[in-house]
Amino acid sequence: MQNEGIVAPNAFTLSTALKCCASVNNGLLMGKAIHGWITRNGIDVDVALHNSLLDHYSKFRMFDYVKRFFGLMDIKDSTSWNIVMAASLRKGDMENILDFFWRLPIKTVSSWNTIIGGLLQQGLEINALELLHDMVKVGTAFNRVTFSISLILASSLKSLVLGRQIHCQLLRSGVNEDPFACTSLLDMYCKCGKMDKASVIFRELKLVSCSKGSQDDLNARTVLWSTMIAGYVQHGMVKDALVYFNSMIHEQVEVDLFTLTSVVSASANTALLELGQQIHARTLKLGHGQEVILCSSMIDMYAKCGKLDDALSFFRQTRTRNIVIWSVMISSYGMHGLGNEAVQLFESMKKEGIRPNEVSFVGILTACSHAGLIEEGCKYFKAMIDVYGIQPGIEHFACMVDLFGRAGHLKEIKDFVYENGIHHLREVWKSYVSSCWLHKNVEMMNWVSKKLLELDPDEADSYLVVSNTYSANHAWENAAKVRGLMLEREVRKIPGQSWI
Repeated sequence: MQNEGIVAPNAFTLSTALKCCASVNNGLLMGKAIHGWITRNGIDVDVALHNSLLDHYSKFRMFDYVKRFFGLMDIKDSTSWNIVMAASLRKGDMENILDFFWRLPIKTVSSWNTIIGGLLQQGLEINALELLHDMVKVGTAFNRVTFSISLILASSLKSLVLGRQIHCQLLRSGVNEDPFACTSLLDMYCKCGKMDKASVIFRELKLVSCSKGSQDDLNARTVLWSTMIAGYVQHGMVKDALVYFNSMIHEQVEVDLFTLTSVVSASANTALLELGQQIHARTLKLGHGQEVILCSSMIDMYAKCGKLDDALSFFRQTRTRNIVIWSVMISSYGMHGLGNEAVQLFESMKKEGIRPNEVSFVGILTACSHAGLIEEGCKYFKAMIDVYGIQPGIEHFACMVDLFGRAGHLKEIKDFVYENGIHHLREVWKSYVSSCWLHKNVEMMNWVSKKLLELDPDEADSYLVVSNTYSANHAWENAAKVRGLMLEREVRKIPGQSWI
């Protein structure tokens, strides 16, 4: 267009060109070149073109440019403010973002969506919930994006009450056939454990989606099925997940990567090797053989089904080995009690330049625990804190308690618990109880059991752990006392379920 010299680019053309820059390799330089051309040629820049320039620099994380350019703009509309607000959220500037939001001259529904969605992405669910309440108070009407974000927020908080309130508003608004909002609604009920309600909604949405035939609608159908299958897997309802998966194939709905990963997880959790192998074959047929998330699930599946050699073979065949792939294989060795092999693999990972994370340290500490490698376990725990700056979480502490416990170092566990200030963690005391049972130390178990029940007097699981531990040691009188205490405090056990 420029070479022809017949027609000069206008503001609309330049805005379109700037949007295209985000999808090319040297997009930032191209965008700067367009910006320079605008300045040199004295182009009359309206607010829309200004916003396109703001958006361009924001997408490439040039936050100083965004801030400076925004300050130079004479005319700003709501889109201008939203772009800068989104850039601040992407930067992680949480200290100033709320103040910036309340300074907005006009708060459109898009402004509310941007701030609530941004806070949610940063893991600040409570702040997002407070702003959602503020949005309702000022009377801003929800659009389909608001409904989707709000339902994702309810899912994150696992708040069924909030989810139901939003569901009611969704029905009243007439947006209840929007694919994004509907998928978020289905996911909310799944995440909150209401699979019966989710199945009812699924059937209703399935009838609607079947009546449409566009590509977007076909994609929406796949997402609906995937969400249901993942929900059943997450809640251990494997039989239902597999029924839905078989129906999905029978109805010729496109099976996506997310669905395959969910079914592989189901195979791993129930040691259904044959099903896992069938999914493996299907992934190769569909060309997903090297997808990292699926590869990690396949390694985990083979390891949990007792096929460690197949897991290792799959690991070696994986071309792109990120921290997830390495961590799963390390955990697989630990699962099979091969601590030395896990240590060798962990060291190989470091030599490859892969920096260990929280998950990989859980894997190596578990491996050391199962193999009785106390010295190595203590070394890695110390390195995690001192070398990699990772603060231990509940799982790391529980691994260390298990490490000492399996070796019979019960006194060291007590010292470790109080030295690290973790006497408030229920999981730690449960592991401690198990260690006392393993080494038949009833005196120590009495003390630890008392601490556990004091910490969590309303949790049935704690009573059952203690009672079963006493029973396993033939301390029937103590077991009966714990059961009696459970009845006295009206603590009820949730009935077990089986899909067999």
